[in-house]
This record gives sequence, C-alpha cells and structure tokens, in this order.
Amino acid sequence: MVRKWKVAGWISVGVLAGVLGTVQLQAIARSDKVALPLQELQQLASVFGMIKSDYVTPVDEKKLITDAISGMVTGLDPHSAYYDAKEWKAFREGTSGSFVGVGIEITMEDGLVKVVSPIEDSPAAKAGLQTNDLITKIDDTPVKGMSITEAVKRMRGEPKTRVDLMILRRSENRSFSVTIIREQIKTVSVKSKMAEPDYGWIRISQFQNRTTEDFAKHLEQLHATNPRMKGLVLDLRNDPGGLLTAAVAVTSAFVADDVTVVSTNGQLEDSRFVYKAAPQYYTQGADPIGQLHERTNNFYKKVPLVVLVNEGSASASEIVAGALQDHKRATIMGNQTFGKGSVQTVRPLGKEAGIKLTTALYYTPSGRSIQAKGIEPDVWVDETPEGNLLAALGTREADLDKHLNAPTNGQAESNRAAEKKREADREAAQKKIEEAQRLHPNARLLPAFGSAEDFRLQQAVRFLQGKPVKRSASLKARPAESAQAD
Repeated sequence: MVRKWKVAGWISVGVLAGVLGTVQLQAIARSDKVALPLQELQQLASVFGMIKSDYVTPVDEKKLITDAISGMVTGLDPHSAYYDAKEWKAFREGTSGSFVGVGIEITMEDGLVKVVSPIEDSPAAKAGLQTNDLITKIDDTPVKGMSITEAVKRMRGEPKTRVDLMILRRSENRSFSVTIIREQIKTVSVKSKMAEPDYGWIRISQFQNRTTEDFAKHLEQLHATNPRMKGLVLDLRNDPGGLLTAAVAVTSAFVADDVTVVSTNGQLEDSRFVYKAAPQYYTQGADPIGQLHERTNNFYKKVPLVVLVNEGSASASEIVAGALQDHKRATIMGNQTFGKGSVQTVRPLGKEAGIKLTTALYYTPSGRSIQAKGIEPDVWVDETPEGNLLAALGTREADLDKHLNAPTNGQAESNRAAEKKREADREAAQKKIEEAQRLHPNARLLPAFGSAEDFRLQQAVRFLQGKPVKRSASLKARPAESAQAD
C-alpha cells in the first residue's frame, strides 16, 4: 500500500532550514470537482485591473498574483502557507536536515528575532551568538515587523556569502554587529547516551526523513552498550514536529504490531485514514524499525519507558506521546504540550512554488483530538527544582491567531480574563529571567537537555528506578477551546 506522505506540522520556532517538508509531494489537482464562484472571481479580476491601471506606480503582475494567493492561503489558519521559489527550495530542504545558512534556532519576541540556540559547530556558534540574543537588523534591514519566514529567507543564501547581523544582548546591556559567512549546515535530529549505567536517553529534536533510520541506529547502539537496560527516556521536549510517517515509525518501535498509532480525518477521502504500527504505514523501502526488533529480540517493545514533553512539543511529537499514552506503553512526564492537532499536505504549483494546506485533524488511538489543547502528562514535573522559568513565555496553538477550533465571540469574551492572567504571568516570568541574567550573565537559563543538570531527566530516571519523583505543585492543564471557528 502506498500512501502520500504528509507534514504533521511546524511551529514558528525553527532551525534555519526554514520549515519542514515532505518526502513525496502531492500533485493532484482537485479544482475540477469544485464549483467556482464566478461573481467573486470577476470581482478579483476587476481589482487586479484597477491596480494595474490606477495605482500610483506600476506594479509587477506576478507579484500581485502571488500576494493574492499568499493572502488566500495564510488567511485560513496559522499553518497553511504559500511558498515562492526561494521559500519552496528552503521548504524542500527542511526534511533533508541540510541547508545553507548561519545555523541558529530562532523564534520571534517583541517583533525581533530571538536566538533559541546556535547549532553546534555552526558559523553562528563560532561567531559567538548565544541563547536569548536578539537580532535587530539583517544586512542593515530592521527586523521589526518582519515575519519569521522573511527573516529565515534573509539569513539563508549561497555558501561562502556573508550576512551582517546586529545583535542586542540584554544580559550585557549592549548591541554589537557580527559578520557571518554562510555554510552548509547539517542538523542531527537524533541523539542518545546512557543517562545512568542501566538507563538510556534518546532525544528527537524534529522528525525528518532520516529520523527513522537514525533513531533505529541509536537504539541499537544503546542496546549494544547495555543489553539488560532497565529503562529508557524518550525526550521530545521542544520538538516542533515534522513528518507524520516518521512519528508512526518511532511509535512502532515501542508498541505491539498493527495497533493504531494515529488517525486523520478531513474533507477529502484520502485524508480519512488510520495509521498503524506496521511498515507499510511509514516506509516504502527498507524497514529500520523491523530490523531493530530482529537485532534486539523485540527488546524495545517491553523496556520501561518515560516520554519527556513540554509546551514546545508539537504535532508529530504529540502523535507519539498520545499514542504511547493511550496504549499505556509509556509514562508521559513534563507539562502540557503545544496542541497542534492538524495535518498539512504539501502540493507543488508548477516547478518553483507550492502551498502547504491544512487538510485534516489527527486523533490519538482512543479518539482524542489534541487541537488547541495538547497532551497532558501523567506526571507533572517542573523545568528546575525551583519551578518553571520559561513555561509562561511559551506560545501554544491556542494562542495563535486563526487557529482551528478558535473560540466564538462570546467565548473569546469569557476567555479574556484568563488571557490577562497569562499575560501577567509572562511579564512576571520575563522579569525573573532578566534578573537571573543580570546576576549570572554568562550562565544558561536552563541546563542543556540530556546534561547532568537536566532536572526533568533526573526525575524521569528516578521514576524508572522506582524512586520518589519531585512532582510539580504549580503546573496544571490549560483547558481546551472546543468551539468551531467562525
């Protein structure tokens, strides 16, 4: 059975590969099945003509058309998008784990580009960029008002070309410029090690087209290191998602054969489908997961398992966590996940453009939709022994404009008080972070995932050892917004 591969999703915290893509793109035209609104199309043509003939300066026709398409698509929801030639190339590079750029993970904060983390050994890391640095200019162009997609596009380019960045480092109360030479960046989506002699740790940072193969290799290496491993921690914190089929493959490493991993449901017939833990649902070639089971005698189908998640765990990460939770195969630990429960399908528009369109919602094996809600952990655990520094600053699906299942006007009014409280929490968290940076300007706000100081990993290992876990007294679920969008 051959299925068209889809994108489980991507939030706007991205490695500068841009955004995630698909291995196989859909190219099926369906407009012949849809009755076209002729009156509205005539109106669109009239506006096009007015702009061409009456606007103060000549306007490029191609730009008018692409802007119209972009507005049509991006107005649907936060995850549908139109890509021009450069963006389309960047999109298709995303799943390969290789791109040309400066090598940083970014998000937006107060209209500026914020460095989440420099990629190890990248030009940005060598130039001294640090977590929480703010980029205010890219090649003398102010970043304020720029979208994250445009910022990504400006920082990417050809190998051995330069890009000038103006950096605001609040912790040192100074701004400075840095020149970075773009290089080919290779991202590694899977890491692993023995957290303790009998307990393994494996991390997936995003679901790429190589993730399944790399994941299986890392699990084999952990098993070779300790064939009698007593427990494993699967770390999906800050994993924004990616390929739906990669999520199915990763889940298949731990659950019984042929059980349901995730189902999708949408308007199109081929968007209504059930994915199961079997190779035909995640690969069209070699089966690394099947080989893993053969070489380890199905070890990973029974090893005790903890999955670490946080508010940055989205989409494909939530598919894995939700499936393992529903099948009671793992204990989910951390805090409530992002809540992106939609599937995007990628279709080319000719050779040099394409669209990413939301075509379905996905559901966990028990039938739960996590859209605008997320996965609630079985064990709530703070980021640090002192509590949560960054959780209040995190953006979730329910915070995004035009998210699916957005509240109606009446419900939006009732949610206003909750949003005001969240805003107050964000301001308090920001002040706490700034004070911590002032007192310890060169220290990381949070230890690196997988490090000896990683508090949540420590608690996961203690849980697997049967020891008491320091559960959170403050973390709690954020309620779902279940009303249909207007």
